[in-house]
Amino acid sequence: MVNYIEAATAPAKNTGAIRIYGQDAFAGMRKACQLTARCLDELAAIVKPGVATDVIDRFVFEFGMDHGAYPATLNYRGYMKSSCTSINHVVCHGIPNDKPLREGDIVNIDVTYVLDGWHGDSSRMYPVGEIKRSAERLLEVTYESLMRGIAAVRPGARTGAIGEAIQSYAEGERCSVVRDFCGHGVGSLFHDSPNILHYGRVNDGPELREGMIFTIEPMINLGKPHVKVLGDGWTAVTRDRSLSAQYEHTVGVTATGCEIFTLSPGGLDRPGLLPLQG
Repeated sequence: MVNYIEAATAPAKNTGAIRIYGQDAFAGMRKACQLTARCLDELAAIVKPGVATDVIDRFVFEFGMDHGAYPATLNYRGYMKSSCTSINHVVCHGIPNDKPLREGDIVNIDVTYVLDGWHGDSSRMYPVGEIKRSAERLLEVTYESLMRGIAAVRPGARTGAIGEAIQSYAEGERCSVVRDFCGHGVGSLFHDSPNILHYGRVNDGPELREGMIFTIEPMINLGKPHVKVLGDGWTAVTRDRSLSAQYEHTVGVTATGCEIFTLSPGGLDRPGLLPLQG
């Protein structure tokens, strides 16, 4: 049985109950999420061949510090970086290092800032120089998968509607959906209930209610969906070494649908790519 709880009276840990937030929380999330979105906008000019992901990570840290925010990943369960940078066949949780990006790479940069106690969580894909058409198509399919999942969010629907919208589109485009990782509740906690699966059936999962806040962050592969985690305990890669991509937004359920808190203020939700038509 799914339990819902008013966030203002909830304990400061994930108990499995789904928090329902009020307008003050939505206002706090807008600020935190927009700071994250602004950072991701700035990175569009930094990501290029020859730039090490450590340089990107340093920028994320300094940008946060300059704006009174702290990177949520830094020292989280032993993770020692301010962002995740996942290149090519890395599905998620890639650790920044001193290896330079190369022409033709694709990289996901995942940033979460804590600002005034609220967590703003988002990620985007960045093409590094000129990329192959197959990689560009994967980015297009992944972004469209995210937006179709978001379009399914409304009070009375179930979380499975999000997963069904993503899975049916991505698989229809001959791509696969990673099942090992999922979206999650977010707000005053970094990771909270419910889990948001990126596959499923329309009537599966908890009912969506006004005031819920969570991420939607599908990971889409050109090959098979299977992944493995490397020996560092963090880096997840495709088992068949096929390209993987991910886009992530934080959303809040409203009376009529949802609000996307992490939209790019500069229109760079798909940096380096032309706007989708239609």
